[in-house]
Amino acid sequence: MPRYQQIARQLKQAISDGELMAGSRLPSSRTMALELGVARATVENAYGELVAQGWLERRGQAGTFVTPSVTSGANNVANALSQPQGAPRPFQMGLPALDAFPRALWARVMGRRLRLQTRYDLLMPEANGESTLRQAIADYLRFSRSIDCQPEQIFITAGFQAAMRLVVHTLAKPGDGIWLEDPGYRYVRPAFAEAGMTLQPVPVDGEGMQIDYGIEHFPDARFALLTPAHQSPLGVALSLARRHQLLDWAAANQSWVIEDDYDSEFRYHGKPLPPIKSLDGPQRVIYAGTFSKSLFPALRVAWLVVPQQQVEAFSRHTHFLPCTAPLLIQQTIADFLREGHFWRHLKKMRLCYSERRVWLEQALREQGFDVVPQAGGIQLVMRVSGDDRAWVAKAREAGLAVQALSDWRMESTGEGGILMSFTNLTSQAMALKAAKQLREAIVP
Repeated sequence: MPRYQQIARQLKQAISDGELMAGSRLPSSRTMALELGVARATVENAYGELVAQGWLERRGQAGTFVTPSVTSGANNVANALSQPQGAPRPFQMGLPALDAFPRALWARVMGRRLRLQTRYDLLMPEANGESTLRQAIADYLRFSRSIDCQPEQIFITAGFQAAMRLVVHTLAKPGDGIWLEDPGYRYVRPAFAEAGMTLQPVPVDGEGMQIDYGIEHFPDARFALLTPAHQSPLGVALSLARRHQLLDWAAANQSWVIEDDYDSEFRYHGKPLPPIKSLDGPQRVIYAGTFSKSLFPALRVAWLVVPQQQVEAFSRHTHFLPCTAPLLIQQTIADFLREGHFWRHLKKMRLCYSERRVWLEQALREQGFDVVPQAGGIQLVMRVSGDDRAWVAKAREAGLAVQALSDWRMESTGEGGILMSFTNLTSQAMALKAAKQLREAIVP
């Protein structure tokens, strides 16, 4: 099948599945050709075929649009059921904008790396991660996050949970206490509980984790895990005063701070505060990052930056917990970083998420909902009165992947809330439709 017909078929499927909404504008043929890595004439032929079939229409200099009268799969059950297994549900959290990732560019970078592989790339990979990727991450952190580190301080892992297991196996022992934000990221708790550690919930307010509370109630804790850039799930930033207070406590008690910087790249208002790691004179901070939110979760690649004096200890434990991320994936990420594609992608995504967040906020407010303002992140909180778990149960029955704020709490109490993401709402119309579905599901 000619390439232009393949592209036409893919576009037609996207329209049928509702990914391209009726009336939406398509990229120019030049832009699409660059994205797909084909000649511009190939895209023109694909567009022309769909125009002839009535799927698309041209509007002169305004561009090419999906025909307004076309019926998308988003409007009928049959096509909805035909969507691929694992397709994101409305409001699903923890996902970047899958439609906005430059898949053709990624394929070219990976394909080139695959073609250039030598027989030595077939050997057992380095247990602490591919050296080119560790160097690329060190360079990126130095310029983007003001974190001065060397490649040997960086340990690549197969996802965030694996990173936490490596920390636990290297530094923790049964009975060690760990401060956890309350409410906080619920899915990491089993990694510490299974190691026999004591989970110590510390409340969160408008300035982030209440360090005074932790010092008063759990002064001898061995660890503190925080999401200081955008607290998960409330979205607040840990104040600068509390960052210094946390470091002073860690230095005085010889404790460890684990800084989970999971989505610091996505801030829409104001200047971000410096990472705790960049302030770490006492060298008590372990910095954790992941490509799941900035690129895509199927990569299953995360990293740790450990203090220089702990490099040898972590290296010993990687012999028992080696990095299992495929070498080709690690090399491709390294090329993506070194060639500037990652920077350009993040710049694009900041604009994309800022727009999509506004779409959802406006849509929810039009439906009478109360949205909590946040300066960044890829999720939001909607205040609700009463039992938020009951509201969420109704919404999930309707196929909406929202979560209850109460399920993220350990001991703290407070107002109820519904957590949701906006990243895969690809149009204002889709956001409005999802908000209406939520209203119909939870409001009697």
